[in-house]
Amino acid sequence: MSKQQALANVRQYLAEGHFEADLRRRIAIRSESQNPGQAHELTRYLQQEIQPALIAMGFECQMLDNPSGAGPLLFASRHEGADLPTVLTYGHGDVVLGYDEQWREGLSPWALSVEGDRWYGRGTADNKGQHSVNLTALEHVIKQREGRLGFNVKVLFETGEECGSPGLREICTLHRELLQADVFIASDGPRLNDSRPTIFLGSRGSALFSLEVNARDKGLHSGNWGGVMSNPAVVLANALASLVDKDGRIRCRTLVPDAIPDSVREAIRDLDIHPRSLGRELDVDWGEPGLTLGERLFGWNTVEILAFIAGNPTKPVNAIPPRATAHCQLRFVVGTDWQNLQKLLRQHLD
Repeated sequence: MSKQQALANVRQYLAEGHFEADLRRRIAIRSESQNPGQAHELTRYLQQEIQPALIAMGFECQMLDNPSGAGPLLFASRHEGADLPTVLTYGHGDVVLGYDEQWREGLSPWALSVEGDRWYGRGTADNKGQHSVNLTALEHVIKQREGRLGFNVKVLFETGEECGSPGLREICTLHRELLQADVFIASDGPRLNDSRPTIFLGSRGSALFSLEVNARDKGLHSGNWGGVMSNPAVVLANALASLVDKDGRIRCRTLVPDAIPDSVREAIRDLDIHPRSLGRELDVDWGEPGLTLGERLFGWNTVEILAFIAGNPTKPVNAIPPRATAHCQLRFVVGTDWQNLQKLLRQHLD
């Protein structure tokens, strides 16, 4: 029942290509939650890949309908005793859009490609790779301990994380007793670098919002109307510039916390975040002034513009666009009044 033997078994499992085969099957399922045409693949991923793996380890599984109408969820439980601690873990089976045409020659988002010690494919790093590692670890510990973990495990899989986890809060509220546990451990997100394993005890929240300027019903020739008719793209660009300045500092100060707690500052200080520590050069002059790079990354808020649309970006014409839209995101820490985001934005823009 040794830890070393369990690790040796896992290494053998990896060396024989079994883990690669598991991940290869999962990568091939086009579970793009942002693509309505692939909704059936979200269900298939849970029912054909995750559920059989859990059942084989002695889990009882049940599919949960999403109250938002988005992709389904899967709950599974492995119970060994009422007197034992319970671990709740999480994964998401959906991925972002494949963007097949943007992958370099020889790579496909839907086929696992191995180049040296790097594996490529949509989901390898978010989140199929992580939850496959966790399932493999559970499987080998169960075998090594002759069928007993020594604790209970509950698992929640969703299929909408990449589009904001619609319905997840409602599901967790509705099934609060079902999800009750002593500790929550999940694997999703980056490492500080490729050689340093990282445990996060918390992360910034995410709130999505869109801004739109809708000026008129059609575009107007810029030679005939320019100078006497407003340009929605210009209006919206200035609105966005009023939210965050040219150096990435949030100008709408109701969207930032009062301060970073000393305990958080101390924890971040130990991470030793410097311009080259994360695998690519950081923009040292970007973000909130007066904070370290680590504090900007883990302890402060950011407003990000994810997409800006006006006119026809691929085939621009000599016309003032009738409307402009920006899709934005607030990444926030504790102490942010994110529940009143719409009200705070409206007051600031007014």
